[in-house]
Amino acid sequence: MRRDARTRAAVCEEPLMESGWCPSGRGLGFRSRPDVGPPSNDAALPGASDIHYVPLVMNIEITPKKSDGVERLLQISVPIETVRAAEDKAARRYATSVRLPGFRPGKAPPAMVKKKFADAIRQETLESLVQEAYKEVLEREQLKLASQPHVHDVKFGENEPLTFELHLEVRPDIPLARTQGFRVQRTERTVTDEQVRDQIEQLRDQRATWAPVEDRAAPGDMVNVVLATADETGAMPEGKPYPLVLGAGQAIAGIEELIMEARPGETVERPVRWPEDFPDEAQRSQMKTVRVTVQDVKRKTVPELDDAFAREVGDFDSMDALTKAVRDDLEANAERETESEIRQRLLDDIIGANPFEVPPSWVSQLVEAYGNAYQVPESEKEKFAAEFRPMAERQVRRDLVIDTVAERENLTATEADLDDRIAETASKRGADPGQLYASLQKAGRLKELERSITEDKVFKWLLERNTVE
Repeated sequence: MRRDARTRAAVCEEPLMESGWCPSGRGLGFRSRPDVGPPSNDAALPGASDIHYVPLVMNIEITPKKSDGVERLLQISVPIETVRAAEDKAARRYATSVRLPGFRPGKAPPAMVKKKFADAIRQETLESLVQEAYKEVLEREQLKLASQPHVHDVKFGENEPLTFELHLEVRPDIPLARTQGFRVQRTERTVTDEQVRDQIEQLRDQRATWAPVEDRAAPGDMVNVVLATADETGAMPEGKPYPLVLGAGQAIAGIEELIMEARPGETVERPVRWPEDFPDEAQRSQMKTVRVTVQDVKRKTVPELDDAFAREVGDFDSMDALTKAVRDDLEANAERETESEIRQRLLDDIIGANPFEVPPSWVSQLVEAYGNAYQVPESEKEKFAAEFRPMAERQVRRDLVIDTVAERENLTATEADLDDRIAETASKRGADPGQLYASLQKAGRLKELERSITEDKVFKWLLERNTVE
């Protein structure tokens, strides 16, 4: 339960004492969680370990103000009697530990301690009351949280009840009334000879060598050039170096044509027209003077496709063996794509037949996680979020359906399942199962493997009860 800027503003709009004191915010927020998923219902306020909370008989009043999908807004009122009891307990705790001039530790009069440390006692009282009230809300309302709650509109006046609003997201109720009787289409994928040749060409290209030449560059050559473009006044700035592979789409066609007019060491300069589909609309179809100095040209030589090449690529004694291995790999990949497509189509049908709300915070966290993984620049995050959000919501729905089926049908991966999968993988690799387990554990991939096993068990269960045509 973290207090955001809105909460702080709401609190500080109404000073709690004549001095203008308002909560520092230290105790009105739970620690945020980096993972996507619900927080623990036992979450504690930051700093709670430093405060000796004593459970109180709260007798709080809970008034629902909003219930929309997975969103809940509750008005919480803590009676004045409970507030006074909490304040007295906080004051007694201070009295046993603080030092005041003229008094031995813990012997200062409670009234003097309460006056001297009024703000600190008031703050501790507020934190303990919000914490205890929050716990009572969860217990009484039987709520399963989907994200960290927020406290808003705190009112904590002298000799008045404590009131605040608790904004929650709860886990959706997913009954999944229908999971059977669906018919999904299988899309067969055939591996062609052309795909096999393309894959072999990629292997060949990875083992190519590059050698300098003195000729003019040609498509496919690698060049290092110094490139400058005149500004609007016609002034030509100092050029910048660029490495390019001609024909790879790294430069516009007009500049590549200019590069191919010069030999290494030569400089050419002439107007170039920017293409009509250039990403920057302001520069489309513009004519600009470009100066290019070609520093060097390198030409690629690829190895012959013979048995020696096959042996270099891997444990193959001939090109026929390599070609067969490439085809087998492509066919296995095509089968995986087909199975993945079947799974997604089946899930889409199940979701369509069993509509449910998803916590917006889970979607937002997934969008943020992918944005960080893809290293999306700050300036592009808003655009990325808008484009990726539908995909993130689909992923959250998918995971919720899988989790619901796994829990309902007792299909969650067990330790035995994990050991069997690791032993199977180790056998295929000729590795020791114990060492493979340790390696996966060190890399933090055991949870990923458990999830994969759970999904396999869930889809096996679903496919036994639905039809693939």
